[in-house]
Parts: sequence; C-alpha cells; structure tokens
Amino acid sequence: MTDALYRYGLLAVLAAMLAIFAVLRPAFGTYGNAMIVLQSVAVVGVVALGVTVSMTTGGFDLSAGACVGAVVMVTALAMVRFNLTGGTAIVAGLLTGLLVAGVNALLTVVARIPDLVATLGTMFLFQGLALIITSGRSVAAGMTVNGAPAPGRYTEGFAWLGGGTVGSVPVPVLVFGLMAVAVYLFLERTRWGLALYAIGGNAEAARLAGIRVARYRALAYAVSGLCAATAGIMLSARLGRGDVGAGDAYLLQSVAAALIGYAVLGANRPNTLGTVVGALFIGVVINGMTMLNAPYYTQTFVQGALLAGALVVSYTRRRVR
Repeated sequence: MTDALYRYGLLAVLAAMLAIFAVLRPAFGTYGNAMIVLQSVAVVGVVALGVTVSMTTGGFDLSAGACVGAVVMVTALAMVRFNLTGGTAIVAGLLTGLLVAGVNALLTVVARIPDLVATLGTMFLFQGLALIITSGRSVAAGMTVNGAPAPGRYTEGFAWLGGGTVGSVPVPVLVFGLMAVAVYLFLERTRWGLALYAIGGNAEAARLAGIRVARYRALAYAVSGLCAATAGIMLSARLGRGDVGAGDAYLLQSVAAALIGYAVLGANRPNTLGTVVGALFIGVVINGMTMLNAPYYTQTFVQGALLAGALVVSYTRRRVR
C-alpha cells in the first residue's frame, strides 16, 4: 500500500484536481482550456527539461531563467534594432544559450566551483548583460534609437513560434512535446544519458569506469542552455517585444517542476516524464485557481506547498531505502 501511494500518489492528486476543477468550473474541462493550460506551461516545461538534464550529473542550473531573459532581449534586438531576419534571431538566441552554457562549464568543470555557486554567478552575470545591451530599456517596434525610430520589427514567421497553431494545437505545445520526447530518448536510450546518470550517482566510480566526467558535465550544461534558449525564443515570439526581466519568473517554476518530478512513479531521480508531469501539475493548479477567482498572491504559496510535499515524499522514501 505504501509503495503504491509513493508511486502513484502524485498522479492521483493530479487526477483529483482535474476532476474537482472540472466540477466546480465546467469550462475547465474543455479542449480549449486544456490547450490554454498546455500553452501556459510550454515555456516553463522546456526550461525544466534543461534543468532536469543538468541535475542528472548532480549539478543544478540556476542560470536557466537568466538565460531565457537574455535570449528574449537578444532576439528582440536582432529584429527590432538591427532589422535582421527571424531566422537570424533564432540562431542568435541559440548561440546565447550556448554562451551561458559555456560560462557554466568553465566555472564548474575547469575552475571546479560548486554548481550552485557557479550558476548563481552566471545568473547575475547574464541578467546584468541583458540590461547593459539594452541600456535597461524594453525593446519594441517603433522604439527610439539615437533619436530615430528603430528600423525593424518582429517578423511574422518568428511571431508564429509563439502564437501560431498547427491544426488546433499551439506551436509552443508542439515544441514542448517534441523537446520532451527528445530529452527522454537522450537520457533513457543513449549511452550519453546513461553516463550522465552514472556521474550523478557516483562521479568517482564513473571516472574509474572510463567515463570522461568533465566532458559529460559540460554536455549537460550545453543541453540545459539550448533548452533555455528555445524557451526564450518562444517567450520572445509570444510577447512580441523584449521586456527586461522577462525570464526571471521561469527559474523557480522550472526548478519546482523538475523537483516535483522526483515523486512521479517513484523515480526518486531527475527524469523527463516526472518533469513533464510536474510542469502540468503547476499549470493545472494555476489555471484552476484562476478560474475559481482565487487571489493571485495565493498561487505562489500553493506552488511552494506542493513542492514541499513532493520533496517530503521523495526524500523520506530515500532515507527509508
């Protein structure tokens, strides 16, 4: 009974919440609202997938939110300030994600600074860089640059990534789904993913087994940076502008999604399926509370309570084992 509760308890709570919200607000159970929930968690989910990969090696990427914000500003500058194409902005955004990953790898792998401290420093570094390159201003079409209107604007193709649909499914939802499948296959079906888990279990044993620990840890941060960059591109396309601090809110939610995932199906480790369920869990709670007209300031408390509960279950079980 205890094992079943541990493995399926979180899924049961999610199912119960879906049923309760649907009864209290029938509009909650519609297909349209389901797409709204999925679209609302797409950016968080993609960031959380990257955080999950960084956690497999025993690391922790606190710079993910800052990376999202930096990518938002870089893509906005590319199109609005420099009048470049949407494709060029996407490349610039992905390169920004790799730059963040490179700094993280230098600090953690080369300088051997603890991951939490190193990525915290990277977070502040790129938050500040995003402010410097824009002089602390938001970037939008028609903004004044050196006394004249900016020459560019968001292209239709780029904007489609944030607000377009394929059939009746929003593009961000499709991107989230594809990224989740890719990360799952990477972690569970490739030797690289197995090596990452081995490093997270015991880095010294993995080294003695012939695994190049430094390279794999750098790889984990590269994947995390690319995931955060992808999320930043989608967020930029959705906003249609570059807002200062646009990525700040996504760090805590993505970390919460990844950690809640520990308690899904008794995994007790970073895993793709658990992270997806964790992201959906957060999205359902926020959407349901909004439809019930709950005060906005209670949502953070509820998210924290859910995260604390999931961690209590996971770590209590780990001690028992």
